[in-house]
Amino acid sequence: MKKIEAIIRPSKLKAVQRGLKDADIPCITVAAVKGTGLQKSYSERYRGTEQSMILQNRVMITCIVSDNKLEECIEVIKENASENKAGDGKIFIYDVQDAIRLSTGVRGNDAIT
Repeated sequence: MKKIEAIIRPSKLKAVQRGLKDADIPCITVAAVKGTGLQKSYSERYRGTEQSMILQNRVMITCIVSDNKLEECIEVIKENASENKAGDGKIFIYDVQDAIRLSTGVRGNDAIT
């Protein structure tokens, strides 16, 4: 099993969610995050004063998938989240030792399907 964390633009969330659902990967967790990467800071006017904004608003999607769904999940996220420019986001992949469904006690891949 693998854990995929993808940090993407908020405007791309619906497309990624729809793509994952179509790929039979409907279970995701979404969190609003702020961060900075290769993109430059930008200026914003707030109460008449111009302020330099460093942290960008982003969305972090987390999916736990079986090893055989890993590449499909990555491709769906890449196809639906990328605009081919700095600031599109990142995908991180981690190994998951085990998963347990609390309601039934089922473990392993059966707990995430």
